[in-house]
Amino acid sequence: MINITLVNDEDEIIGYDEKIKVHREGKLHRAFSVLIFNKEGKMLIHQRAFGKYHSPGLWTNACCGHPNKGEEIKQAANRRLEEEMGFNCEIDYKFTFRYHAAFDNGLIEHEIDHVFFGEYNDSFVANPEEVANFKWVDVEEVKADLLKNEGNYTVWFKEILERI
Repeated sequence: MINITLVNDEDEIIGYDEKIKVHREGKLHRAFSVLIFNKEGKMLIHQRAFGKYHSPGLWTNACCGHPNKGEEIKQAANRRLEEEMGFNCEIDYKFTFRYHAAFDNGLIEHEIDHVFFGEYNDSFVANPEEVANFKWVDVEEVKADLLKNEGNYTVWFKEILERI
């Protein structure tokens, strides 16, 4: 059982609860998203594995997740980058935003999402339990595609793209 961090409107920790329960009840919680760019300025995006508990098969940023109980958010972001994409690199905090989204399967994302950027230029092997596919893309091309194919992308990735 994974306990994730519950927060108030000011992103102050108010407790911890089980991940699936938090998403069933739509409790406000802390999350992170990592965007990785290469030296050509292209962004790494991945298609979520088809077995994910929500948003399966949708395209999104390099990795995302929740800090576990007692885990610093940057440490959690580095952990998930390694777990999902199979590499690690220096990441820097860029901004925070809040969003709320209900999914067809009854789960709810209600997050304060901390966004980190990093650069990576080497090869890697993504975790097939997390990632169905991945590619390096031009940010403006993704934004244009999102306008035509909004249903192919995760809710939080759309929110992030509006801010960069």
